[in-house]
Amino acid sequence: MLALRLTRGAHPLVLMRRLLLAAASAGVGFLLLCTLGYASGHPAHSSSSVLRLLWCAVPLAATVRFAVAVALTDPGTRPRPGLFAAGLGPARLGVLAAVSTAVSTTLGSLVALLLFLHLRGDLTGLPFDGGAAGFLGAGTPLPVAAVLMLLSLAPLASAAAGGLALRSRPSTAPGAPETAELLTPAPAPTGLPWGVALTAAGLAVEAYASRGSAGDPLPLPGKLESTPASVLVGWTLTAIGLAMAGPGLAHLCGRLLQAVRPGAVRLLAGRVLMDEAVRIGRPLGVVCAVLSGMIAASVLYTGEPRAVGPLTTLGAVLVLGCTTATLLTSAVEAKQSRVRVAETVLRLGAPVSVLRRATALRVLVLLVVFAPLTWVIARLAALPLTG
Repeated sequence: MLALRLTRGAHPLVLMRRLLLAAASAGVGFLLLCTLGYASGHPAHSSSSVLRLLWCAVPLAATVRFAVAVALTDPGTRPRPGLFAAGLGPARLGVLAAVSTAVSTTLGSLVALLLFLHLRGDLTGLPFDGGAAGFLGAGTPLPVAAVLMLLSLAPLASAAAGGLALRSRPSTAPGAPETAELLTPAPAPTGLPWGVALTAAGLAVEAYASRGSAGDPLPLPGKLESTPASVLVGWTLTAIGLAMAGPGLAHLCGRLLQAVRPGAVRLLAGRVLMDEAVRIGRPLGVVCAVLSGMIAASVLYTGEPRAVGPLTTLGAVLVLGCTTATLLTSAVEAKQSRVRVAETVLRLGAPVSVLRRATALRVLVLLVVFAPLTWVIARLAALPLTG
């Protein structure tokens, strides 16, 4: 009941984030059900069904990451003295976040089920003159247990990840003011070497998997050529490596801003970027991985009459949308954590333009570093696949 009351009284932006999470869950549930329908209608194409199911793991992971970001920025689950007095410590706040996330994602899964049954013709007949009957397996029975299991993947994984993230988040002690500040600077991220190593390993796996392969080197749902699934494994390693290297790169960007006799604006921008390196760098690395993968795929499939199908397009939109929304949500969380810093700077007599220029400088230096990195990774990933 508390989770429902907090949802009803939430800010419109918070409700918007939850609706986006429900939409992402609906998209993932629809993709999973389409995979089940295709497998039921095409039992002879078992390898293609497995490939479709493997590709569904990518938008599922992006949705779960977005659910964690939404849970961390939810004002209703933020530690407060009143909640501590009512017995809502970190453990119960984690349960509250899990329930709120489960409500949003379950709503999306129900929408996905209704849309899937409607397109299959199980409710009112086949729409669109049966154009979607082929890849939905219309006319073939579906196992109820498999439908329920696939629809529960996104809610269960998102609720568990959101609850664990809230439970492990450092919180203020019940008797301490919330206005307590950490005077020591944040430590430098240590995952940059491991991230570089994993990225290089992923590119090497992609290059090795593309040697002598028949059919398409990068198989997508809807393209039935038999090709090694190692390309997907290589891209996954690359994405994990970039996510691990992102905080270290953001921290280096902060140091770069403060180099060579910095002024007040560069000093403020650099210190804030160093403090927020982990919160901003990890989703930036994921966005870099997603964009590089899409650029590489566009290079591979340029000029083909049927490069991608509707399910591939839906999956790409889900991954790109969830990663972008996660980055924007993390930026909102970082802005909320810097409220007291901004108030202190303004009390010292600095104009508001100083804060705006510092923000613009941080965005500019991140673009200067991550945009070329995205292009280089994309070219390196596509080079052995087109050779």
